[in-house]
Amino acid sequence: MSRIHTPPRRAIGLGVVVALIGAAAVALLVSGCGGTTATETAQAPTRTKPLETIFEAPTELWENPGPTLDELKRLGVGRVKVFMHWADVAPDPTSHTQPHFDASSPAAYPAAGWTHYDAIVRAAAARGIGLDLALLAKVPLWATAPGVPKGATSSYPGVWEPSAQEFGLFVRAVATRYSGHYKPPGASSSLPRVDFWSMWNEPNYGTQLAPQAIDHSTVEVSPAMYRRLLDAAWSALQATGHGHDTVLIGEIAPRGLTLGDVPGNFAGMVPLRFIPALYCVDASLRPLQGEAAVERSCPSTSAGSKAFPANHPALFQAAGFAFHPYPQVDAPNVVSAPDGLGAQYADFPQLAALERTLDGAIAAYGSGTRFPLYNTEFGYKTNPPLAGAVDPGQAAAWANQAEYMSWRDGRVVSWDQYLLADPQPGTSDFVTGLEFFGGKHKATYDAFRMPIYLPITTAASGHSLEVWGCVRPAHYAMQHSEAQQVAQVQFQPAAGGPFTTVKRVTLTDPFGYFDTLVTFPSSGNVRITWSYPHGPTIHSRTVAITIR
Repeated sequence: MSRIHTPPRRAIGLGVVVALIGAAAVALLVSGCGGTTATETAQAPTRTKPLETIFEAPTELWENPGPTLDELKRLGVGRVKVFMHWADVAPDPTSHTQPHFDASSPAAYPAAGWTHYDAIVRAAAARGIGLDLALLAKVPLWATAPGVPKGATSSYPGVWEPSAQEFGLFVRAVATRYSGHYKPPGASSSLPRVDFWSMWNEPNYGTQLAPQAIDHSTVEVSPAMYRRLLDAAWSALQATGHGHDTVLIGEIAPRGLTLGDVPGNFAGMVPLRFIPALYCVDASLRPLQGEAAVERSCPSTSAGSKAFPANHPALFQAAGFAFHPYPQVDAPNVVSAPDGLGAQYADFPQLAALERTLDGAIAAYGSGTRFPLYNTEFGYKTNPPLAGAVDPGQAAAWANQAEYMSWRDGRVVSWDQYLLADPQPGTSDFVTGLEFFGGKHKATYDAFRMPIYLPITTAASGHSLEVWGCVRPAHYAMQHSEAQQVAQVQFQPAAGGPFTTVKRVTLTDPFGYFDTLVTFPSSGNVRITWSYPHGPTIHSRTVAITIR
């Protein structure tokens, strides 16, 4: 999760916003007073696959997986990300002396370490919910290298130079356990299969993988460590029958530090510096040569560069590249840094730069791979409870805008929400939940369940507006009901009165998305309405429009 503070922000110009959400998303006529009028909408974006939803609720899943998954299913969540910390499963994780055990066998690990994960895997399978199993630090200390700076073991436990060989053995054990054929001792049935994986978490942050850079931060070393971890994990999955699974690499944090001797050991490296070093290319996206290559554990000869893709298959054959485009306190089309300093970020405003960098690094080896981009962590911190964060109503609107931008970019294939409920007060400031601590819904709850976004909210009389939305729970209704699922676009005049339905949209997207044109009779408020089969009627947030 991204926790690095960023400097003040600047807004992106209108042209850049349109480029980000799709150059042909809407035809715009800019009026003299600065308003905009929508005249028509373009075709839906070309996608390699639909935009699916991924959700993280680590505390609730750990404590009570069944009811938590039931709530997430009511929200329409199709896939849940589960964080499996290596040290939580491994024997003697706080010892620097490696225990004698077969690290590739799940039976050799303490049974208690698997208990919660087994329960989550079984509960998800019973409900038809997919999992994204993320294997990550903390690392058992016996699998870390010596030389960690004094005092860092207590501040940053289990992240210092993890052993790729031992990580490969751990991945082999996990993959064997969740192969669909493994029956734990004493169990009456085999554990369900897991076929969707994320490798590590935010490797460009020193709190997850250290050191980040050496020689006064001039030489990146965390990318080489991550490359070795990926090599080992890839081999382990191939060897255990998971060769056709969905494997995500990257999982990068969106920001980092650039001024001074950073990132050093434990700070954050900006992602567009990390990615070229991961792929052994320079700032111009050409293969590194000579000393620069050797310092970063990269091939220093042309023959070595030719063999690079075959030697590191995960970098070229993974199912997708995961990123965490966390916002700070701004709209998703605003760069949260002064001019220039955000150029190497990988949040929503820099999505095009992320794509260019990743594609260029891969193309340097003659590959035409263009990875799908998986958003696997996202959320707005809100005020309340955190002073200085975003008002929940504003967070709801900006989250819907970011989801629309994701839908418009055909490379982005997942939408993510990090946290169901805020943590207990005083334990963390990462208050991105859809619920306050204690269970009361924030405005972001309804906005997540049924997002709505109008790119343009002003039109001339008789002209239509684009209404984009998603009925997320319809994902399951479409699977289990033969009846068509219909979203209602409703309107309330500015003068007041009830909402009335002005358009019905039959949902055909498997995850409930739609994009339509609607002509409204006057200024007022717009919302989406839908009813659960044999259940309650729910509404989106409302959006104010102006008809001149």
